[in-house]
Amino acid sequence: MKITLVTVGKIKERFFADAIKEYEKRLSRYCRLEIVQVSDEKTPEKASEAKARQIREREGERILAQLKEGAYVIALAIEGKMASSEELAKKLEKLGITGKSQVVFVIGGSLGLSEAVLKRADEQLSFSRMTFPHQLMRVILLEQIYRSYRIIAGEPYHK
Repeated sequence: MKITLVTVGKIKERFFADAIKEYEKRLSRYCRLEIVQVSDEKTPEKASEAKARQIREREGERILAQLKEGAYVIALAIEGKMASSEELAKKLEKLGITGKSQVVFVIGGSLGLSEAVLKRADEQLSFSRMTFPHQLMRVILLEQIYRSYRIIAGEPYHK
């Protein structure tokens, strides 16, 4: 299975980049992983809701351009459904069994995802009602995907 992360913005901190590289290496034995970064928009201080919506829409257009026909898209959104690690593992396993060859996880920028991206998504997943920096969310998501594959393979993983 191919797992793709479509993310907004670049990783700036070396410690996040190092963690991402480590999970890319670990995941290489379970799946083909691709990370696609689309550019983010500059967000002015105290942006109005109209400006924020415009920024989400611009970033959303870039995200949508990266989504392939037939890919199963999971958008990370605070409003999404929460799942345990075991439930995420079952979801990935089921998608593989039912013939989905590509699963795309979408992480928005600092203002979240556009309505168009949320509508395109096959489902929305929430890791918490709390807000996390999108750079940190990449690391958390990769760790959970890695944990999922360990669970699927029946391999031990720290709880």
